Amino acid sequence: MNAWGTPHCQCVKIPARWFSTIVATFTGCPAIHFDSPDGLAMLDGLIGINRAFKGIFIMAKLTVRDLNVHGKRVFLRVDYNVPLEEKDGQMVITDETRIKETLPTLRLLIEQGGRLILAAHLGRPKGKREPSMSLRPVAGRLAELLGCNVNFADDCIGEKVEQLANALPAGGVLLLENVRYYSEEETNDPVFAEQLAKLADIYVNDAFGAAHRAHASTEGVARLVARRGGQCAAGLLMERELKFLGDELEQPARPFVVILGGAKVSDKIKVIDRLLEKADSILVGGAMAYTFRLAQGFKTGKSLVEADKTDTARAALAKAQAKKVQFLLPVDDVVAVPVKTDKLDKKGKPVMEWQNPRASSDLNCPDDAAGLDIGPATVKAYSDVIARAKTILWNGPMGLFENKQFAAGTNAVAKAVAEATQQNGAKSIIGGGDSVKALNKAGLGGQVTFMSTGGGASLEFLEGAVLPGVAALSDK
Repeated sequence: MNAWGTPHCQCVKIPARWFSTIVATFTGCPAIHFDSPDGLAMLDGLIGINRAFKGIFIMAKLTVRDLNVHGKRVFLRVDYNVPLEEKDGQMVITDETRIKETLPTLRLLIEQGGRLILAAHLGRPKGKREPSMSLRPVAGRLAELLGCNVNFADDCIGEKVEQLANALPAGGVLLLENVRYYSEEETNDPVFAEQLAKLADIYVNDAFGAAHRAHASTEGVARLVARRGGQCAAGLLMERELKFLGDELEQPARPFVVILGGAKVSDKIKVIDRLLEKADSILVGGAMAYTFRLAQGFKTGKSLVEADKTDTARAALAKAQAKKVQFLLPVDDVVAVPVKTDKLDKKGKPVMEWQNPRASSDLNCPDDAAGLDIGPATVKAYSDVIARAKTILWNGPMGLFENKQFAAGTNAVAKAVAEATQQNGAKSIIGGGDSVKALNKAGLGGQVTFMSTGGGASLEFLEGAVLPGVAALSDK
């Protein structure tokens, strides 16, 4: 339960007399009889039920196409958590992907005469007004992209903000200041949500990247608008995210190839477990591959590993074998010796220098070295599998791609995915985060089918979790 006295998940009431018939229809299992089944929440623990129902109920949400917004104040939650860097005393946006992805929704609502109040967070200011995390630079760039004026409010609640919102003409746009300047945003405080809701006649959520959080602007405002009879809808980006990460992966064209990278097995194990039910091949890279190596009895040197997750890794390998899923781990890698420097990064941690980088075909990593990228033999093996795919899901880089010395593996996979899409007609879905950054950095972002704007939200959705920001939207 949250502070509103409502559950974070959306429960759809199902009469008891329908329950066993529905189970049989959607799972192919024999009818099951229960004494008191009364809601969808009861189904979650049953094999296959969560998967069967998730697409049906989520995709039945109201969308912006269903709304009449002319002259109405549309509180639009967007994901403008974009990377910023200081240049010549100004904060400059270094990746505009998340802003550009919202433009179709904004243009549709502007054309229909809505009065748009945009809300977003940026970074983690922890309830303080941190100037480096202001959304002001976003307002300027958004105005350029839209080709119209974008007003900026230096707060997100209060009388002044309400006046700005009420003064908007049809088709006008107002961007509020970072909602996380208030700690009440992340605690989903009802009073704070009520202050935000004063700005709304209609609620639209286009921030898939924040939909896995039950925060005031992602869930609380929606519930308040709905409670007073207002409509709560998904934006066009949210709709596409749910379509590609949900519907398209429910019945994938085969072969279905999953590429998983990143640092930790613990971050991806639920996704691995779920995708083992559907994938034909799973290709593993990044630091998480070394936890699998350790589980197989190999030495991992100074590589990043989760020694307490080796049982989890072994279980995944066993399940892959039982399901006859091709589960590929790197057969070679690029290793280097880490040396601490006196420099500190932006988080205050020591900056590492990597000495003697080299390809290694020895599955036992040298004691003084760490594995930082997949090697050329692995690149070829993975590229061959990707080339035959008809559906591709990629989440996570193959190594420390931010460093040019260890970017070759990730770049090669990005190229293979783009080629499979463009030349072989594969449907490629990029699960957000660093995979999107890698594709954009390689100039290949426009050559895949879909790039998710979600990081943690993508993972949770792929795990089969109900996202609070989606559950709060109105049903059709």
